Amino acid sequence: MIWKSLDDFIAMGGYGFYVWGSYLVTATLITTEILMLRMRRRAVEKARRMQALLSEQVTHETTP
Repeated sequence: MIWKSLDDFIAMGGYGFYVWGSYLVTATLITTEILMLRMRRRAVEKARRMQALLSEQVTHETTP
């Protein structure tokens, strides 16, 4: 397609709402996925640190 103006480009031949809406939904979902992965990673790292601390405490308590 050849667009004569920016408005023609944004309109995408009458399909602009669907095209740009699809881009918006995709960008939102990718951003959400990245944020959720970061949150899960932090939770796992915190759980590992807590497990290591508990393991260390048990080792010190059982050692005579």
